[in-house]
Amino acid sequence: MVVDGHIPEGDLIRSRTDADVGDTLSGVLDRDLTGYVVFEPQGSILLGDDERAVLTFEAGVPVLAYHPASDAGGEDALDALSGSLFHAAVYELPPDALEAAHGVEELRVRPTAPARRLAGDERLADRTRAAAPEDRRSEERDASSVADFLADAERIEEIKAEARAEAQARADEWGLRDQLDGAE
Repeated sequence: MVVDGHIPEGDLIRSRTDADVGDTLSGVLDRDLTGYVVFEPQGSILLGDDERAVLTFEAGVPVLAYHPASDAGGEDALDALSGSLFHAAVYELPPDALEAAHGVEELRVRPTAPARRLAGDERLADRTRAAAPEDRRSEERDASSVADFLADAERIEEIKAEARAEAQARADEWGLRDQLDGAE
């Protein structure tokens, strides 16, 4: 059997009903798991829905996420996995079994995204970031730097004001002030 067409079936090492996402992610990190976890929300099993999501790991660090019901990948797959989780099945695989899947950029997640979005656990996110390889940590820094910048409304307004002032100065210099004033 192949899970979601890309990931071979692994060896089941843990299956837990009424699973806590944070505990599951922490356990995967502690174990340095290379493999995947299939998460299913509470209503999925009871209603027969296919609302599960697959999250893969390399040495305990999340690499990709996929939500088959919505065909969402990456961090959108994490967002699609809504509600309380009811069941988590943890599978182990040899690292080379995930090589092809881990190359699909649309499915990749930042290392700390599952800890933050699914578990809401900053300490777990910090532990995961520390365990991530350097190239994956730089993804985190780049994404958090952009997020920090975009969250700084005051700085964005300063940049807009500087741009307006420069545009007005250039308009004066080029004799276009009347056109610029009419555009406001």
